[in-house]
Amino acid sequence: MTEEARKNHWEHIYKTKALTEVSWYEPIPKTSLETFKSFQIPKTAKIIDVGGGDSFLADSLLKQGYQNITVLDISQAAILRAQQRLGPLSQKINWIVSDITAFKPKETYDFWHDRAAFHFLNTKTDIEKYIKTAHHSLSEQGLLSIGTFSENGPKKCSGINITPYSEISLVEQFAPLFSKMSCSTYTHITPFNTKQEFTFCNFKKNK
Repeated sequence: MTEEARKNHWEHIYKTKALTEVSWYEPIPKTSLETFKSFQIPKTAKIIDVGGGDSFLADSLLKQGYQNITVLDISQAAILRAQQRLGPLSQKINWIVSDITAFKPKETYDFWHDRAAFHFLNTKTDIEKYIKTAHHSLSEQGLLSIGTFSENGPKKCSGINITPYSEISLVEQFAPLFSKMSCSTYTHITPFNTKQEFTFCNFKKNK
């Protein structure tokens, strides 16, 4: 899928689906928040949430006192929804509308978070762009947290084929630019009461 086709697809999704009508709806992003806690991410850390759209991670991080949050998403409509929900608090977040494969970071980040964006990349070129951009964007001690559908999870999401990952395949994909710190599986219950199994892995940047 081309960059333009991806953008058009997601703009349509966010303009036609209500917040609770998408499978990734998660009012409390428990697994992601546990990662912040377990790695003791400082409240002053520069954080980027890739594919964050109108997820509730930014809301939760603001409540916990995080001061430097960037949310990147391909969909302008998704970001507008999040901004409307947050109201004046949205001004505390840096919002970026961009396809991650075309993202040109203007600063470095300490923590890169991605729940369910990476697995939408299905070509070697796009995957390599993503990983190189993440490596380039992170500070020397930067950490990266990725959540994808597992090999036991769905093969499509919102009508798009995804690339599922096991712990082994996800670690192999990010080597040698990143080293595994921890991995786990998590079962997300959608608003439709269906189950989606995720593989979550946390990495540190290699020099």
